[in-house]
Amino acid sequence: MLAIGGVSYIVLRGQWCNIIVLNVHAPSEDKCDDSKDSFYEELEQVFDHFPRYHMKILLGDLNAKVGGENIFKPTIGNESLHQDRNDNGVRIVNFATSKNLVVKSTMFPHRNIHKYTWTSPDGQTHNQTDHVLIDRRRHSSILDVRSFRGADCDTDHYLVVAKVRERLAVRKQAAQKFDGGRFNLRKLNDLGVRKQYQIEITDRFAALENVSEDEDINRAWESIKENIKTSATESLGMHEMKQHKPSFDEECLGILDQRKQAKMQWIQDPSQSNVDTLNKVRRDASRHFREKKKAYLKGKIEELETNSKINNIRDLYRGINDIKKGYQPRTGIVKDKKGDLVANSNSIMVRWRNYFSQILNVHGVSEVRQAEIHTAEPLVPEPRALGVELAIEKPKSHKSPGIDQIPA
Repeated sequence: MLAIGGVSYIVLRGQWCNIIVLNVHAPSEDKCDDSKDSFYEELEQVFDHFPRYHMKILLGDLNAKVGGENIFKPTIGNESLHQDRNDNGVRIVNFATSKNLVVKSTMFPHRNIHKYTWTSPDGQTHNQTDHVLIDRRRHSSILDVRSFRGADCDTDHYLVVAKVRERLAVRKQAAQKFDGGRFNLRKLNDLGVRKQYQIEITDRFAALENVSEDEDINRAWESIKENIKTSATESLGMHEMKQHKPSFDEECLGILDQRKQAKMQWIQDPSQSNVDTLNKVRRDASRHFREKKKAYLKGKIEELETNSKINNIRDLYRGINDIKKGYQPRTGIVKDKKGDLVANSNSIMVRWRNYFSQILNVHGVSEVRQAEIHTAEPLVPEPRALGVELAIEKPKSHKSPGIDQIPA
């Protein structure tokens, strides 16, 4: 990622082809040529990394004023806000021409106020510097591009919306069975609760002592499992998920509403008084959010100190990891040997197969003789009560339970 610009992308799985959306932030017009050349070299490298048959949409803050010159058509349209281009405009048009793209944000007739994407702080200068580009052969998939001035993004850029017509793939996932939560095992540290659980589980198992040996073992296990769960639910209860206390609350929502109203007044009447009011509301909102975040972090630190004093090591390290790692989104994308991201399901399966084959076949042995697989099972003695108790006590605490949802 460049310091002055950046390129990011996301791959959406489509029914006929994948949709690759590239989001960019190009250097501003006053930057040196070396910075601009470095940005477009990185953009070209990322763009050429994807197969040609996928749909590619390039959008973002390109800092480019595209003119209406006939020499650039049909790469550009007749509905650009500007008549004259700047250096960034020439660069993006040349890039689009070399990659067979079209600048769709210059092809839809709208009022000028719906073409503005940036307004100067004094409200006097309006530019169209945010654009949307797409492959020429798939240009009909974009139905409209326009800006919305009322969106509260707390920036001098307006929200640019593109209507895209394309069919996405539907992935059906099997519903995961979830029986409501986990048992509150911490109550077992209380001697009274532990005795209560022992009494309840003993009373329920007393009714199973007269079970016939001819009874189906699966049916007997279902009865044992239900007795364990019922006893744990009545004596321990379910574990309550810890309520997250974010720094963003109802008071912050009210401040955002004030900032939005101030911005709407500035859009309707860009007078100096409305500009001063908007700037003041923005400063107050930023100050309030910083104070809320500081108070939230202070509360988290105090909670960590409390866990450290009472030797609650589990919650202590869990809180430290939450603060250190932050939000970790889940992703199904992996990296190949070169470090490039792989999003296709078949390529991911091949990558995992090669990875495990290298790990498991350490000495180059890729096949195992059939005779070594089909071996006679050794005689296993019947388990004793002491052996079962030792096996149950062996697993560590706070480990995930098995399919029966009963923790050890």
